[in-house]
Amino acid sequence: MAADTKTNTKNSVAEIFKSMDYGPAPEADNVAKAWLNDHDNGEFGLFIDGKWVKPDGRKTYQTKNPATGEPLATTIQGEQEDVDLAVSSAKKAYETWSKTPNHVRARHLYSIARHIQKHMRLFSVVEAMDNGKTFRETRDADIPIVVRHFYHHAGWAQLMDTEMRGWKSVGVIGGIVPWNFPLMLLTWKIAPALAMGNTVVLKPATYTRLSALLLAEVCAEAGLPPGVFNVVTGNGAMGSKLADHPDVDKVAFTGSTGVGQTLRRLTAGSGKKLSLELGGKSPVVVFETADLDSTVEGVVDAIWFNQGQVCSAGSRLLVQEGIHDKLVDKLKERLTHFRVGDSLDKTVDMGAIVDESQRKSIEEYVESARQEGAEIFQISAIPKKGCFYPPTIITNVQTVSRVVVEEIFGPVLVVLKFRTAKEAIALSNNTIYGLGGSVWTENIPLALEAALSIKAGTVWINCHNLFDSAAGFGGYKQSGYGRDGGKEGLFEYVRPSWEKRPRPEPVQLDLKAFGQIVQARPTIGNNQKNEISADGKLPGIDRTFKMYYGGKQARPDAPYARPVVSPNGTVIAHVGEGNRKDVRNAVEAAHAASAGWGKRAAHNRAQIVYYMAENLELRRDEVANRIHQMTGRSMDDCKTEVDLSVQRLFHWGAYCDKYGGTVQETTLYGCTVKVHEPMGVIGIACPDEYPLLGFVSLFAPAVIRGNAIVIVPSEKYPLSALDLYQVFDTSDLPGGVVNILTGDRNHLSKYLSEHQDIQSMWYFGTAEGSKFVEYMSAENVKRTWVNYGLARDWTDPEQGQGEEFLYQSIQCKNIWIPMGDIFAN
Repeated sequence: MAADTKTNTKNSVAEIFKSMDYGPAPEADNVAKAWLNDHDNGEFGLFIDGKWVKPDGRKTYQTKNPATGEPLATTIQGEQEDVDLAVSSAKKAYETWSKTPNHVRARHLYSIARHIQKHMRLFSVVEAMDNGKTFRETRDADIPIVVRHFYHHAGWAQLMDTEMRGWKSVGVIGGIVPWNFPLMLLTWKIAPALAMGNTVVLKPATYTRLSALLLAEVCAEAGLPPGVFNVVTGNGAMGSKLADHPDVDKVAFTGSTGVGQTLRRLTAGSGKKLSLELGGKSPVVVFETADLDSTVEGVVDAIWFNQGQVCSAGSRLLVQEGIHDKLVDKLKERLTHFRVGDSLDKTVDMGAIVDESQRKSIEEYVESARQEGAEIFQISAIPKKGCFYPPTIITNVQTVSRVVVEEIFGPVLVVLKFRTAKEAIALSNNTIYGLGGSVWTENIPLALEAALSIKAGTVWINCHNLFDSAAGFGGYKQSGYGRDGGKEGLFEYVRPSWEKRPRPEPVQLDLKAFGQIVQARPTIGNNQKNEISADGKLPGIDRTFKMYYGGKQARPDAPYARPVVSPNGTVIAHVGEGNRKDVRNAVEAAHAASAGWGKRAAHNRAQIVYYMAENLELRRDEVANRIHQMTGRSMDDCKTEVDLSVQRLFHWGAYCDKYGGTVQETTLYGCTVKVHEPMGVIGIACPDEYPLLGFVSLFAPAVIRGNAIVIVPSEKYPLSALDLYQVFDTSDLPGGVVNILTGDRNHLSKYLSEHQDIQSMWYFGTAEGSKFVEYMSAENVKRTWVNYGLARDWTDPEQGQGEEFLYQSIQCKNIWIPMGDIFAN
């Protein structure tokens, strides 16, 4: 016996550690199966008005466990009638829910959070079985974040009267969510929506419907009033049916960029609000000063979390040349210890791909890289049965390679080298997307500068894929607009208190014909005469105003001009008739000025805006007289407009250094810093009402927040804006920050909307023009702000200088900075 013990001891130290393998540690699925059995052995209906609804004659869809192929449940393929019923229920519930006291709504959200906690294991198992992700992820990440969101937004419901003063609920929200985080992402929509007094109709993804149905049931158990939260299941077309419903007031979507573009076109001109959280191709930037061992674990979280089926997945690894080979070797070694297997096995690192069609798509991407000569590294130890794909590393690729440019949405990491920090930033931003990214270095000044330079909504420092309800998440560029989480996320579910829901009449829009013009021709008439000289004896000198871009006056590209006519028919002056080449020139000038203007100290921008106010007031009588000539209004009224314009410049000058962001109260041990960054270049089309005040009210908030603009003044009364040339020139405004193009509003708006390098378009004109701007914005997913042909009172501070102007002028970036040298060790 002693000899045996001696022999075993000899073999059990070195040998066992070399060959040791984890045994399976499966999580029991009994609670999930019991829940399915409670529903006619997994035959679910729709959840509408607080109860289950099973309409006759509907097709069904069978949900399967991606890890095993085992059928889980049968759900209904809803039709238009079902959408109508759900929206009608939500609309009826909204009448009461929107008037419910804030404290009562807060209690309801708190109750939902508590009830989810009571069923956390059920939610975790159902989510893992339905989606294929690991139980460890659903238990430790997804469900805790869901609970956190409901608790957090219970607080916002309580504080709405003070923290969201001047805003009100929107109405019925149509939520459309994807399959990669079925429960978490729907919570990101419904928690703020309910907190702000809206009701919701949710359409979950085709592949993953079960956790949404479970949540609806739990919400009812928690006492949420009937109709406040409804779930309709169906195919992809059901999402369009929901978005297109006339009684849906806002669409909240997370999913692919292609579907987001479709929804933008579908809702264009309808008056509905829209938020889009779309695709990504997020960079993971690793500098030579990084801690490589922790970086390896960070890369694992960045790309192989949830099988890489994460919109912010760190799918592009950018490594400084000196450490490239060493880091890649460490990653390959790490993958040799990676475990891929059943989602309920608590010892696995990665689960199954959600569906065979998605697995094939991933495989096609990798094969395309192989065909291009890239080097492919994959582990071989994956289950033979089930929808699995091995963690993959692709090296030796070009920046234009398909796997570098396009979103793969799978466990595939693409690696590129860089030499300098500037090259790393250029590579990071060389994408149509801008959802997330991370920076890895022990040099904090370098980390912060890189984080600010990466054009993305969220940048993590020495970490990746951290989320919290107190910090908004959303994208730049073709990753969409709007935010989920944080106070910034609340603005997606409110509108200004003074504003009614715009319901424009349906507009028949001819995209090709929109904005077409025929230039002005000579006119002769008794009442159309040019001004005469001051002594009344000589004809006046012809006055043709030029365009203004790049800090100087410029003639229009085409030698056409349009007359500006007074109410009595007198031609006061001529202005240039702008065209697409003028738009091109002005946008180039704006981009040349944009970067420098955005980086200027806010105090410096404020001084320039105050200087504008000073110089405008010096010319008060002259400018008022110009407004009088164009509009025929009384001189007193015109002087009042100038005075209000001066006040408005002071108002926005005051905000130059008072809307920069905040420190978010997240659960991170460290700092999560929200930065209000400029949109970039904004196109603006001004209304005809109040030609000076409307112009100032729109250009000033955009400029004070660091944007450069291309602005079209009032089509009928453009001279007041053109009179500001000298104000700009004498106020130290850098050339190219404000660029003015005159001409037909719709003609110029057409080219501004279609321009690929304009980040946002504001349009205050006709209902037809509003629809065109929203429709064409889908091309590069630019943000829009339109008036649907409805006038506003520019003299009213609420309507002319409300917080919505600031909201439209900025995009939120959250930078996550963890700590850990002292108390975390």
